[in-house]
Amino acid sequence: MSDRSARIETFLATAGWSGAVRAALAGDASTRRYERLTLAGRSAILMDAPDQAASVTAFLRVGGWLRAHGFSAPATLAEDPASGLLLIEDFGDALVAQLVEAEPGHEISLYSSVIDTLVGLHRLPAPEFVQPLDGPAMAKLVELTVEWYPHAIGEVPNAETRQIPDLVARAYDRLAKGPQVMALRDFHAENLILLPGRKSPADIGLLDYQDAVACHPAYDLVSLLQDARRDLSPGTESAMIARYLGQTGHDPATFHAAYALIGAQRQLRVIGVFARLCLHFGKAGYLAHLPRVWNHLQDNLAHPALADLARAVAGGLPEPTAQRIERIKDQCGTYPHP
Repeated sequence: MSDRSARIETFLATAGWSGAVRAALAGDASTRRYERLTLAGRSAILMDAPDQAASVTAFLRVGGWLRAHGFSAPATLAEDPASGLLLIEDFGDALVAQLVEAEPGHEISLYSSVIDTLVGLHRLPAPEFVQPLDGPAMAKLVELTVEWYPHAIGEVPNAETRQIPDLVARAYDRLAKGPQVMALRDFHAENLILLPGRKSPADIGLLDYQDAVACHPAYDLVSLLQDARRDLSPGTESAMIARYLGQTGHDPATFHAAYALIGAQRQLRVIGVFARLCLHFGKAGYLAHLPRVWNHLQDNLAHPALADLARAVAGGLPEPTAQRIERIKDQCGTYPHP
């Protein structure tokens, strides 16, 4: 038995879950692992996040704030943040992503419930303990793409490529003004669980919020509606934006400009993340989503307020064609750094 396995066994025994049946759950792009535990008619989720004490601590803090304000973040059953171990409430398997896949006709009603939860969250000021995601921070995240993607496809970053992060920062400062809210950041259909026995906004279970920040209200809306992993039915994105605007009173023109900018920033960053996941970590599966990400990027860049950024992307970032994606795959797991 490895040292990590022994530590988990000790943690579970201390928590009263020794001898539980353990079944692995689907993970994400991080190094965290999740298992469902069942014991004597009870179930719980084990989060195993080695060397991520700060992330686990943030998860606990954000989750406590969410529950205190009437949202459904999983309750903590046992914790050892220093070891990167948590035992949390099991919300079940009714992931919004899976429910929509099984019953596409329910997409509007499910996403409407999610929008209502998001509106409830955005009626609250961001807590002081979350850090701001401002223009410079947005630009810093896009630098990942400048660093990894051109190398991955055999190109050298040119002047326009290197201009992209600064243009993102300037556009954010120009377009994303106003009160900040707490953005959970990984707010998408695979991290949202329908809890029909609870009333809105608690009828949507929230997961994966340890990276929460203070940001423009459009951030999590973009995360939900421009998901790299799946396509929404035609009209769903615009209907959900309209639902959100109808409940929040934001000026539509101003909000749409900020939404487009944040959408462009997120898609730019995702291109770099997916390239690095393949080259550095040997995870090629995410590359299949690059064409969808690119299409979202182009849709966002079509907004007139982003003309300068659109020109820089057009001149500095080649489209991830099938041939270029294959080139990245051919180098999978071979790059310690670009």
